[in-house]
Amino acid sequence: MPYVNIKITREGATAEQKARLIRETTRLLADILGKNPQTTVVVIEEVDTDNWGIGGETVTVRRQREQGREASP
Repeated sequence: MPYVNIKITREGATAEQKARLIRETTRLLADILGKNPQTTVVVIEEVDTDNWGIGGETVTVRRQREQGREASP
């Protein structure tokens, strides 16, 4: 029974996109590893950008900085 945990930042992934992730991940395990889709578990965890850090800072801070660069002339 494969268990796959997908973590993404909480930024508006639609229910349709998440359903596709679950469906395609299940299909991938069946196609590549021969795993039974009926016993494959896929969990999507959405994490607030304040709780996700890269390079010593939160994703929230990084994105705010990047948006500031985009807004500059």
